[in-house]
Amino acid sequence: MHRIGIILLFLLLISCQKEQKAKPQLVQKETTQEYLKLSENILNYKGTPRHAKDKNMLMFSDQGAWFAYSIPDSIASYGGFSGPFLMTQENGIWSSIALARLQLYKAGVLQEWKPKQNKSYTSHLEQVYVQDDYKVKQQLVFISGHTALMQTEIVNTGEKTLELEAEWKGSLLAKTLKYEAKENIVNIQSEKSTASGYLQFEKGTQVILGEDGYITTKETITLKPKEVKKIVLSQTFIFPEYDWKKEQSNIEQATFEGVLRKRKEEKNGEIQKLIAQKRKTFTDKVYDEVLAKTILTLQNNWRIPAGEIKHEGMFPSYHYKWFHGFWSWDTWKQAVGVAKYDSELAKKQMRLMFEFQDEDGFVADVVYRDTTIEKHNYRDTKPPLSAWAVHKIFQADGDKQFVEEMYPKLKKYHYWWYNKRDHDKDGLCEYGSTDGSLIAAKWESGMDNAIRFDQSKILKNEEGAYSLDQESVDLNAYLYAEKKYLAQLANIIQNKDTTAYQKEAIILKEKIQQQFYDPKDGWFYDTNLSGKQFIKGEGSEGWTALWAKVATTEQAKAVRIKMMDTSKFYTRVPFQTMTADHEKFNPLKGYWRGPNWLDQAYFGVKALRNYNYHEDANRATIAILSGAQGILEKGKAIRENYHPLTGEGLNAHNFSWSAAHIIMLLLEEAE
Repeated sequence: MHRIGIILLFLLLISCQKEQKAKPQLVQKETTQEYLKLSENILNYKGTPRHAKDKNMLMFSDQGAWFAYSIPDSIASYGGFSGPFLMTQENGIWSSIALARLQLYKAGVLQEWKPKQNKSYTSHLEQVYVQDDYKVKQQLVFISGHTALMQTEIVNTGEKTLELEAEWKGSLLAKTLKYEAKENIVNIQSEKSTASGYLQFEKGTQVILGEDGYITTKETITLKPKEVKKIVLSQTFIFPEYDWKKEQSNIEQATFEGVLRKRKEEKNGEIQKLIAQKRKTFTDKVYDEVLAKTILTLQNNWRIPAGEIKHEGMFPSYHYKWFHGFWSWDTWKQAVGVAKYDSELAKKQMRLMFEFQDEDGFVADVVYRDTTIEKHNYRDTKPPLSAWAVHKIFQADGDKQFVEEMYPKLKKYHYWWYNKRDHDKDGLCEYGSTDGSLIAAKWESGMDNAIRFDQSKILKNEEGAYSLDQESVDLNAYLYAEKKYLAQLANIIQNKDTTAYQKEAIILKEKIQQQFYDPKDGWFYDTNLSGKQFIKGEGSEGWTALWAKVATTEQAKAVRIKMMDTSKFYTRVPFQTMTADHEKFNPLKGYWRGPNWLDQAYFGVKALRNYNYHEDANRATIAILSGAQGILEKGKAIRENYHPLTGEGLNAHNFSWSAAHIIMLLLEEAE
């Protein structure tokens, strides 16, 4: 019996081990939210708007909504959530200090709010107020891209029956907004937007409009000890292409607990999915937390289709007024990061930009929902990284139909560069513009004021097609990479183009190695059109040849030496846009003259990995994330770029492609 017992114990241990290995990648159990906890207060949403265009705080949104909220830090908005902040009009305004603010009376006396705690997650916001004999908990969650639900729980914590009176009130900040009221619904209309707002209280509640806003009739609440009263209201901002009656029906059928549970499971799964793909080098919990922060950053910039926009996409940053649009370069990069946890959303972003592709293959630089606010920019496009993005999405979910859908568009876009941006027809392309302007040609590079363009001039190729008088190493390295990715995509759908791309790539590789590399400096530079003169000034474009795997081993070795030089690129936040020892290096006044942009830093890290400098790549990744102030800190937003010497966050807050490239820095990548 003793031997049998040992054998049974051994078999049991083996069985347990097998069960552990067979665990699903994503935990679906409702009670399991260990990954969601990593997002607790990972961004600080506390703030009360002082005026309609106040952007001194972060705002929470979800499900692609065009409106967002903050957690109040002032008595003026206690009892509700700050906002909503409307991206449905202008370049973002606050509709209200708190559109729905609860007021409680006890024995006829208005109660003062005593905030106890507030929490935010990728799934929802919540705040708690504690009085002597009762507690109030408020939570806000998005049911859809049109509607947020807000639940208020009032709990009698005393030993006697409690009687309270409750009413809701609110007023508008923006003069362009106006109220109407009917029974339990406040309707909000705007002079600046076609979107309609609906603040809907529980049936039986009566709304009364006044000069300064609205107030509801008082409701008497009687609670025995430990008894709970729950009040749910909805806030909707919906564009006319959507059906308000249908949305109203969805609201009526939903339960707050059901929606919140669904959001928690969804967000828990997203964070878990990223952590499951994390490089083993980055074991510290802080890297798990920053992955949660990246999801929340991208989530806050996510928008559903509206107006001119026919597919879901992401702003670069809701926080900066000029970034309420959709950029092609940003989209390619964001899609690669997002595909790691939500490949369907990544696909929608790609579709969004290719809706704005011309017959000749050109893709617009930036597009907007409302062109009365901002016009689409057809003056230039952006660097070609779309085939890279589609291939990474395919690696995430293996969707061949998506590849078949996108492939003709990608091919047309790829050859557009050679048809419209190769002035001397030598197989090497230049950045340029459609309107003949020099500024738009610089925009097309994505590196607007980089020093390599200081002396650039514009040349006419044909009507509607102009080039700079220089050939850029990064552009041609991207095009080389695109040929390799297009070859793989063609192979996936069994298209015969694969061989042609491979042959073209071989020819282009030799040209890049010979023309753009200076063996004396050990660096890749742009050149003039003839390819006989380097445009000196070491910048991040120098390692794109390594990112694209187009450099020789010896060339990569030389570039790596300069990248790891502490006087040049290995600064506090490594791999910034230009070398720190250049006379024009100026991170505070030069948008592309020194700041560290995390996309360029990622390309640098990936460049090292491509040539097996993995220790350098790991060390640089840690230095980038720890050196850039706030990235690994709870509460602080991910910024547009960073000062490479001090780590100070610069320019826009809550920046999408920065978040996407943090994901790429930390996760394993399939080739």
